[in-house]
Amino acid sequence: MAATSHRRSLRSRRTLVVSVAVLAAGAGAGVFVMNANANPVDLYHQTLAAKNGWASSGTGTTGGAKADSAHTFTVSTRAQLVKALGSVTDTTPRIIKIKGTIDANTNDAGKKLTCADYASGTGYSLASYLKAYDPASYGKKAPSGTQEKARAAAQTKQKKNIVFRVPANTSIVGVPGTAAGIKGGSLQVQNVDNVIVRNLTFSATEDCFPQWDPTDGSAGEWNSNYDSVTLRGATHVWADHNTFTDAPFFDSAEKTYFGRKYQVHDGALDITNGSDLVTVERNQFTNHDKTMLIGSSDTDSVGKLRVSIHHNVWKGITQRAPLARIGQIHIYNNLYDTTALNGYTAKYSIDSRAKAQVVAEHNYFKLPSGAKVAKLLSGDGTGSVAGSGNLVNGTATDVVAAYNAASSKKLKTTVNWKPALTAGLETSAKNLVTGLVTTAGAGALK
Repeated sequence: MAATSHRRSLRSRRTLVVSVAVLAAGAGAGVFVMNANANPVDLYHQTLAAKNGWASSGTGTTGGAKADSAHTFTVSTRAQLVKALGSVTDTTPRIIKIKGTIDANTNDAGKKLTCADYASGTGYSLASYLKAYDPASYGKKAPSGTQEKARAAAQTKQKKNIVFRVPANTSIVGVPGTAAGIKGGSLQVQNVDNVIVRNLTFSATEDCFPQWDPTDGSAGEWNSNYDSVTLRGATHVWADHNTFTDAPFFDSAEKTYFGRKYQVHDGALDITNGSDLVTVERNQFTNHDKTMLIGSSDTDSVGKLRVSIHHNVWKGITQRAPLARIGQIHIYNNLYDTTALNGYTAKYSIDSRAKAQVVAEHNYFKLPSGAKVAKLLSGDGTGSVAGSGNLVNGTATDVVAAYNAASSKKLKTTVNWKPALTAGLETSAKNLVTGLVTTAGAGALK
């Protein structure tokens, strides 16, 4: 047998030189990742690969890849982010590099703002609101009058500060190694095309002023605004390598008023109002209740809401992973760890309703002892879930059959479409438990 050579190939040596040069340049000069052929790719200008989910359809998703130097920004504060985003009607390609964690609840000078600051001058107080709309005296009707108007005014003040509207043709990317993210804020991608959001941690997105709705369910609910990222009428969006979490304030610490949790969290990543052609890839969703909503109602938008969800980690999620309506949704190679975490106990993972056409294949579901496979899914009797190759604790399992055997509102098992944009699809889910730990979420891109 010939002796093994320890000489580096010419390609390997060239790759090493490129890597050293990039490290010497530093994060501010542009971070590069290596593709399968060892060619350097600028993280900030990187575009969605061909056939990588629904967002690669048609014109594809390129974000701000064509941005010139005048429209390339590095931001570290809320005020800088607002300036870099500019007008939502300006479609000039732009790249926004977020360095470090931006606290959305700050003013233009960087001073921390609290719920009391937003309430100041509006006449709102929680004590007065609770007294005005106590069901025992006010009854089960929608709140109206002085305190409801004051609550809405305070909420509007917070909204103006923490909601960031993203223009078309924009890439928002966290600078590796800086704990990049947005705390307490909400990215709104509304009625625009071609947006990329990568390598960011979205945490503590909280509504200071939830609204009491006594008609929501049998006992009423406190409802809040602000998803960490919300897509409304958006097209060609790639959400990649982000982390979504309620931390540091979890639902288990919320107070109870009128017998219901005072819920300050809404969605993590919601895709509604006719949004279409979206790829959600290699994110971590953790410590959250109502996590991802696809379709705002049962009559949202027929022919749209086409979403690919792959190689994500769902851990400590109560529900909506996702809740899907109407659209064609491909869910593959995801890791669902349904073990309770920080008080978040799983109700279900995937919900298909309002005639949604879901293909869920080659996912790995990790169930704690005593948990039932039938509880992994949910539906209203009109939605479909097709697909195979799903593993439960390492064993091939027909999760739809398990659900249907225990439910009167059965899921349909056929769909009216066949996924074709499936780059990266792994035909075995067995390695997802270990493989996604280091490759999904913010910080995985170096």
